[in-house]
Amino acid sequence: MRKLASILVLVFAFTLTAEAQKMRKQKRPKLTVEQQTDLAVKKMTLALDLTEKQQNQIEPLIKAKVSKRKAMMEKRLEMRKNNTKPTADEMYKMQAERLDDQIAMKNRMKNILNKEQFEKFEKMARGRKMKGKKMMKKRGAMKKRKMLKERKEDN
Repeated sequence: MRKLASILVLVFAFTLTAEAQKMRKQKRPKLTVEQQTDLAVKKMTLALDLTEKQQNQIEPLIKAKVSKRKAMMEKRLEMRKNNTKPTADEMYKMQAERLDDQIAMKNRMKNILNKEQFEKFEKMARGRKMKGKKMMKKRGAMKKRKMLKERKEDN
């Protein structure tokens, strides 16, 4: 009886957590490219103490970056709906293009920002990269647990 009650409590808690995560995803507002660009420029202005001229130079760069990222997300969603995966050549092309864009962005930012601002910009970029790696690692661990759980259920 105790085991049954504890199992029911665990299932109930898991269900509530899963539903809360679904609700959180649905509530996230969809910002336009202009809104995302404006917010990004303002955050950079606060972090790097940008001048008005620098803000005006950075805005089109960020706008292009945001619109390209949005287009890539839509492309990935479409591929996911169709249950298709990119080929090795397509993956290589996408990664090479992404890295070329990063190099170009870095060079443009180097021309716009002064030395102190650019050093801080690089530090911020490293922080974002580390945060992304941490999230990917966490997501990978969650997928691994899910696969193990499915294997147990199959046996």
